[in-house]
Amino acid sequence: MSELPPHEPCGPPPATEPSAGGSEAMLQTFLQQQGRMEKQLSRWVACRATAADLVQELFIRLWRRKDVQVEDLGQYMMRSARNLAIDHLRSQRSRLRTESALLPEQMVGAPSAVEDGHQADHDLHQVDAALRTLPERTRHVFLLNRIHGQSYSEIAGALGISASAVEKHMMRALQVCKDSIDMDSSSRNSHRKARS
Repeated sequence: MSELPPHEPCGPPPATEPSAGGSEAMLQTFLQQQGRMEKQLSRWVACRATAADLVQELFIRLWRRKDVQVEDLGQYMMRSARNLAIDHLRSQRSRLRTESALLPEQMVGAPSAVEDGHQADHDLHQVDAALRTLPERTRHVFLLNRIHGQSYSEIAGALGISASAVEKHMMRALQVCKDSIDMDSSSRNSHRKARS
């Protein structure tokens, strides 16, 4: 991200030429400057979509003040776009500082990627522990299918059992895995309720 120039006053420069104002001049100048403003803002905010949104916001602001008269409307638009980018980045930094200062229990919304990773790791251990409680043949069938990618008919041929027997072993293994995660999930929920 490029360094932004200092924030300049948002008010219009002193009026000089009446012909430079008006909705027609504003629209024409905006359309000429739009690509240039988006390109510049995109470098500053490091996101093309955000840059496009900011330029649209700028258009709305300028349209509300379309009768303002300035010496160089194009320069005025570029300066206004730069100020919008600065305001956006300041607001973003402020929000990030606020979020990083919050304790995990104060955060609102979805869990972070780190929490998701911990939860997935925990669930994997739960499933592994549940699989260890299965009879060896059932566990072997499950591992051949889910880890080694073998089909039911391949497993049946390798173990000398019917495909329907393989299916029964798989159903049993999957039910045990599901029950272990469901049980752990309900245990966590009741623990959370007890704490609150």
